[in-house]
Amino acid sequence: MRGNGRETGGPSGTGGVGSPPERAATGGDGGDESSDTDVTDGDKPSGTDATDGGRTGSTDGGRTNVTGHGPPDADGWLYGWALGYAAVGAASLLVPLYAIDLGAGALVVSLIAATAAFAGVPGAILWGRLVTRTRRRRPFVLVALGLAAGVFLLLPFLASPWTVLLANAALWFVVAAAAPVLNVIVVEGFDPARWTQRFGLLNHYQGYGWLAGLVAGGVWSTVAGAQFGIEALAAKRLFFVLSAVVALGGVAVVLLRYPEPATLSDQRFRRLSSRVRSAGGTTTRATWAVPFSPGRILWGLRDLGIGRTGGSRRSGRDVLSRLRTRFSGALLRYLLGAVVFFAGFSAFFGPLPAYLVDSGYATDEVFGLFILSAAASAAAYASAGTAASKYDPFRLQAGALLFRAGSFPIVAVVGAAVAPPAGLIAVGALFLAIGASWAVIAVTATGLVSRLAPDSVRAEALGVYTAVGSLGGGVGSVFGGSIADWVGYLPAFVVAGGFVVGGFLVAASARGTRPAST
Repeated sequence: MRGNGRETGGPSGTGGVGSPPERAATGGDGGDESSDTDVTDGDKPSGTDATDGGRTGSTDGGRTNVTGHGPPDADGWLYGWALGYAAVGAASLLVPLYAIDLGAGALVVSLIAATAAFAGVPGAILWGRLVTRTRRRRPFVLVALGLAAGVFLLLPFLASPWTVLLANAALWFVVAAAAPVLNVIVVEGFDPARWTQRFGLLNHYQGYGWLAGLVAGGVWSTVAGAQFGIEALAAKRLFFVLSAVVALGGVAVVLLRYPEPATLSDQRFRRLSSRVRSAGGTTTRATWAVPFSPGRILWGLRDLGIGRTGGSRRSGRDVLSRLRTRFSGALLRYLLGAVVFFAGFSAFFGPLPAYLVDSGYATDEVFGLFILSAAASAAAYASAGTAASKYDPFRLQAGALLFRAGSFPIVAVVGAAVAPPAGLIAVGALFLAIGASWAVIAVTATGLVSRLAPDSVRAEALGVYTAVGSLGGGVGSVFGGSIADWVGYLPAFVVAGGFVVGGFLVAASARGTRPAST
């Protein structure tokens, strides 16, 4: 699909991030804190609830669970959700590239990336409330997959980048809306001591589904033109139809393999999952894929009390006052720095696919570059964790941040100035290094937030970190796309690097602070 080095069917534009958003399956709020009190929840300490339905020797509605390991074959439905997530993973990059073919510019497709994050928040909050009130699980998963299939079937008929933006927002509205349901389902019937493992399992299925979708999109982009003679725009439209079929296959799997009816109190889930997050349940490797996403924003905002009902709801002024009173100055400085460098990341990644298309890279090459970056991140997590346990995490993070700050504008120079295939190889090497640097930043950032926060507010601090960083990332995507559209890609990437340096300087001011005591 290379041809003259440009995709046929549209002028230069932008693309989405193409990396898996951080899944909401990291421990979170299954419902509202103040609504629909469950009389079975009680105030009994963990391990003594006779109605939990997921621990040794417990009873649930006349059924006895003596294993504490959940119902047999309870995870078969995850294959259905993984199928849906494969379709979404491919769409994360294919939708922006499709918008480019329809004439989108850098700003429009950066808006696609940002609205994908923001559009999912109201859906997740709304469905979280409905889950609490209805005590139903499966219908929400089925509706999410079914509506996602509907969006995929609609996309081939759209002829304007702006309608594609709206369709993508609708897609992420329904996908992220399933987050509260997935969190509860995956721990149904399991002892809270195993919840971190269960959240990781859900992320495992989602992560590999997402990666499989990216790979499928890249392979299809390669063979559609070379083997079948399908032009680029038609190939994308056909792939959306195939994605709809895959999502509907996920619906069938969930219908056939869904576990027993829900038994876990949403209030109990909320309370116990906060303990899991305090112990690091939000930092499983599969959740560290990109700086911002609907799931991360959702759980961070709900930790702050935004999006809840009743007495637990807080205004913006109340939230700021709470942060100042409960968090140390060093922690607040680090969080502010994180907002800034996350904005820098997204100012780079928002217009990046558009830049690659403008520089002559075909769809399959763009897919390949993003797959390289994601694979490098996954491969580097273990080494980054080992290094963070041996060396100063501030120094490690400083090196990764400064590398990213310098590499962003280098990508702009190399991609445009070096002819293929040498240019593709050089940019691929940069993508590998940028992906590995994300692993270092992800591991050290969560560790530093945990270190700067006392035990009493550690879970809340991690929630604030995900929320403010995610929101900063969404704004950064729009900012980077605006500069790229109006001034050029090199200035946009230089500004992105500048934001990363600025964020590093602010975050580094927290260095030297003694770890918070309990």
